[in-house]
Amino acid sequence: MKHTGLRPGWTTGACATAATTAAYTALLTGGFPDPVTITLPRGQRPAFALAVEELADGRATAGVVKDAGDDPDVTHGALVRVTVRHGAPGSGVVFRAGPGVGTVTKPGLPLDVGEPAINPVPRRLMREHVAEVAAAHGGTGDVVVEVAVDGGEEIARSTWNPRLGILGGLSILGTTGVVVPYSCSAWIDSIRRGVDVARAAGRTHVAGCTGSTSERVAVEVHGLPQDALLDMGDFAGAVLKYLRRHPVPRLTVSGGFAKLSKLAAGHLDLHSSRSQVDKTFLADLARLGGADDALAAAVADANTALEALQLAAAKGVPLGDLVARAARTAALDVLREAPVAVDVICVDRAGTVVGRAAPLANR
Repeated sequence: MKHTGLRPGWTTGACATAATTAAYTALLTGGFPDPVTITLPRGQRPAFALAVEELADGRATAGVVKDAGDDPDVTHGALVRVTVRHGAPGSGVVFRAGPGVGTVTKPGLPLDVGEPAINPVPRRLMREHVAEVAAAHGGTGDVVVEVAVDGGEEIARSTWNPRLGILGGLSILGTTGVVVPYSCSAWIDSIRRGVDVARAAGRTHVAGCTGSTSERVAVEVHGLPQDALLDMGDFAGAVLKYLRRHPVPRLTVSGGFAKLSKLAAGHLDLHSSRSQVDKTFLADLARLGGADDALAAAVADANTALEALQLAAAKGVPLGDLVARAARTAALDVLREAPVAVDVICVDRAGTVVGRAAPLANR
């Protein structure tokens, strides 16, 4: 990675997609492609070596060992296995949780209760690659895809899955397919250099974004050029403190609702290992927006920030806007007297804007 000097890795979703592609190819042709090449959402085409190849009557299994690069990921070195079987005509791709992959048991996640914990983007990638293999080798594309992770149930105890109600193992994750190594000092340095570049280019408006989805939304909303975009990640404090000393007239903070709810509550490091969503705080905000005692209690007891947002929206309480305004206040508190106006955009996982706070500056 140019901005950190660290080696990137691959998500469990990318590994599962590679294993799916290899297994379905073997099911149709009798041979496993090794290495197997896939296409990621941003166009990269990595090749994965296979650690497992098993072909039997009516099924094929391929396994890929996850390489997380230089990121201290608990799933680094885990063996992701995918077994593909022919499905019923017209069924499309049906996903199953094998050993070591969790099942969703609580609402508030981007998957229905009872579904295997294979997130939406990995599902889309696997469906796309199944369709490509089917077209290349005369298949129907009607398959059952069972994803497993060796030792996944034990590994999951070191994650937030049990608390979120994802039971039995890990989640298959990844929105880009790439694991970005987490180096605090290098990342913060890249934020500072990003501010310096924007100032040198004469930019009067920059956006600090928590990820690729929120960055895309900031560009869509404000039409900002690339050199005005700050890859903030979890380091909201680094952006705000550096802008306090090196101001730019306008800052947009764009991020996921859950992460920005942490900023709203006063956290400047938004990483899950150092700050958590305070649902009692969200309940208090909901009361300010007109929530009654029953709704406030439901928000406080929600499984996730997303569920809290959904509960409030169902009752007409603009919790997204309330979080955005509180996050704006928290940002202005850090900026102090710096001549920077702040607006905030909260998005959900799909990139839908769920909360806004208009530009405001400290007086």
